[in-house]
Amino acid sequence: MGAFAKEEHQFLAELGLARRNPGSFACGAWGGSGPVVTSTSPTNNQVIAEVVEASVNDYEEGMHASFDAAKTWMAIPAPKRGEIVRQIGDALRAKLHHLGRLVSLEMGKILPEGIGEVQEIIDMCDYAVGLSRQLNGSIIPSERPNHMMMEVWNPLGVVGVITAFNFPCAVLGWNACIALVCGNCVVWKGAPTTPLITIAMTKIVASVLEKNNLPGAIFTAFCGGTEIGQAISLDTRIPLVSFTGSTRAGLMVQQQVNARFGKCLLELSGNNAIIVMDDADIQLAVRSVLFAAVGTAGQRCTTCRRLILHESIYQTFLDQLVEVYKQVRIGDPLEKGTLLGPLHTPASKENFLKGVQTIKSQGGKILFGGSAIESEGNFVQPTIVEMSASAPVVKEELFGPVLYVMKFQTLKEAIEINNSVPQGLSSSIFTKKPEIIFKWLGPHGSDCGIVNVNIPTNGAEIGGAFGGEKATGGGREAGSDSWKQYMRRATCTINYGSELPLAQGINFG
Repeated sequence: MGAFAKEEHQFLAELGLARRNPGSFACGAWGGSGPVVTSTSPTNNQVIAEVVEASVNDYEEGMHASFDAAKTWMAIPAPKRGEIVRQIGDALRAKLHHLGRLVSLEMGKILPEGIGEVQEIIDMCDYAVGLSRQLNGSIIPSERPNHMMMEVWNPLGVVGVITAFNFPCAVLGWNACIALVCGNCVVWKGAPTTPLITIAMTKIVASVLEKNNLPGAIFTAFCGGTEIGQAISLDTRIPLVSFTGSTRAGLMVQQQVNARFGKCLLELSGNNAIIVMDDADIQLAVRSVLFAAVGTAGQRCTTCRRLILHESIYQTFLDQLVEVYKQVRIGDPLEKGTLLGPLHTPASKENFLKGVQTIKSQGGKILFGGSAIESEGNFVQPTIVEMSASAPVVKEELFGPVLYVMKFQTLKEAIEINNSVPQGLSSSIFTKKPEIIFKWLGPHGSDCGIVNVNIPTNGAEIGGAFGGEKATGGGREAGSDSWKQYMRRATCTINYGSELPLAQGINFG
């Protein structure tokens, strides 16, 4: 348990973490009767702490309490629920830097990104507070005299949230902040490899509920593996399951939830492209590609994996990109100046190396990187590959800092390459021409859920709906009207007269 002995890791105790931690928060109390697992740092693969995971029995007890707590929570006026979420945001602000350091230590992303991830939840809390006074329905003109039609939105009850390691707490914020103000209880299963973040986040939320004399079961959290995720997917008491992860796993979750007529909100794989036109600001585009391809060690669902360059600027752009890649500092994500931390697990490192071999076997030319770095941690080189857009490996998501580069002649060709993969999450084009911009944004442009211009594919703001099309799953989280997925819509018709006119002019007796 070396992490707790290090002076720079004293913040772990400030977050309420210990050498061994219960990993089940159910019925408003901490426990856990599942297996004991270790949380390790990807920087050196050394143990940070132990966690006692939740069992299926723990899940069942917690779910029973959550289902009961939903009756209390949904009866509280939405603005009052918003006040609780506001307090959660303030509690997170007080622990912002400690939580950010924990994200960097346990997940592996660099400290500015770790802090930024926690800030994203705080921003979601602020957004949700305002939203709590704007869960508006509609008044609809009725064709019948002395009748009124309207839409009314009510809570679903309990929302299940299953999150992934790459954003171990931000994705919770996208879902939980909205779900809570909409009147739902939340049951959260965090990623198995980031249990300390799950525990630290839950302690903060639980403290706010306790301070306000509210049932702790309004927010339930489990550290665990596939058995907990499957229990959530199969549970008929959970009308909506939000799942973030691979397309393969998401498809299984969708099939299980749909089989019981539940709803799924899926945030799955991305295979995102940046197109650089011949009139683009090259320096701006190079900086954007660097962040999009190297940030979070290429482990964002919005990471740029394909760079599509106009043939007239192809070599100039590549030369500049390779030069900035040479300047990327690789190392401890908690150290100032580091731009590329480790991959999350040793298995991720192995997948990177296997992916490079597959790339080479399919004709890829390594222009930069392509190797692992000898160390105790899971470090690899940021990699640039010259590759055909039609190569089978390009259609898949290799979760690491690997960038495929290809050239095009016409805008039509570039858009076709962008749209040629199964996934449809994020995309961006660099140009100054309005006619290109609006073609890109229109029906014959990008087929992705996020369509950017002159910015990276990653780093989305919370005010817009986040999500993608095709094999990315079709879900939308965070801003815009995403809140509607967390509520049940009722169309209501009220007859305040003494006659009974029927719709469509029907005369029945």
